[in-house]
Amino acid sequence: MISAADDSQRVPLIVDIKRFSLEDGPGIRTVAFFKGCPLRCVFCQNPETQNIFVEARFSQRRCIRCGACQTACVRGAISFPWFRLFRRRRNEALCAFCGQCEAACPRSATKIVGNRYSIEELSTLLLKDASFFSNSGGGITLSGGECLLFLDYVSALLKNLKINNVHTLIQTAGLFCFEDFAEKVLPHVDMIYFDIKFVDDVLHKKFTHVSNQVILGNFGKLAAAAPGKLQARIPLIPGITATKENLRAITALLHRHNINSVSLLPYNPGGIEKSIELGRPSPKITKRFMTPNELLTAKMYRNEPPHAVTRQITN
Repeated sequence: MISAADDSQRVPLIVDIKRFSLEDGPGIRTVAFFKGCPLRCVFCQNPETQNIFVEARFSQRRCIRCGACQTACVRGAISFPWFRLFRRRRNEALCAFCGQCEAACPRSATKIVGNRYSIEELSTLLLKDASFFSNSGGGITLSGGECLLFLDYVSALLKNLKINNVHTLIQTAGLFCFEDFAEKVLPHVDMIYFDIKFVDDVLHKKFTHVSNQVILGNFGKLAAAAPGKLQARIPLIPGITATKENLRAITALLHRHNINSVSLLPYNPGGIEKSIELGRPSPKITKRFMTPNELLTAKMYRNEPPHAVTRQITN
């Protein structure tokens, strides 16, 4: 697990900046996806945001074996050996993640994941569409990965954004130091999307590889300190989180903390292909979207639930 205490001083990598989003908070929003997460969910939709270091994605499906990336690589890190039936090979020890291969590829088969920005640079990028925020009730969302691994950076960034009177929202998996968060971040954020995956700690460890003790503790502290800013989000993974027992346990947790704002997030299997493109083993998880009947069943399992807003994740 990545320690927030160790990484709070780092300048983070940003995986992507998504403009004109309608799915990551109210109104039209710009979303910054931070790279680095302390969880390792088997159903992760954005596995490229898990590690804090620069990585390379490569799509064999898109590759036409034209050799443009090999020609562009001045370090000789890319080859198309005959013994691999001319399938592309990248020598990680030689790769400098310079992005020349990405720029040269005519099919966008290769992508360098992760860019660093100063707080001023990122603020400028995120504020490009400020006129759309004011007209739509939108704003800026910091997501990941887990942006709260970088508390000092995020705190300074939020202060910059609030000077411009922009609505700010953080999406979090909940594993952070609450005392530092309450001091550095909470005063400068308008809304918090907090993922609740499991109540049972054994299941949480099995499917995310970390305990949820701190996560549930932070949820309770936030519910007491800033209930008006807090919205729970429940990822619905067929057979994993979208079970009767788990959903009713989460519902009980929300009732206990008097949280009535919650989103149900139907499973998106897009993370499977991303994992393969990152050179990782294919996750052993279903490769299909939830059916409408499964979604209805999940909603029924939530006995006497708080008001729920259901939407499909498309990030």
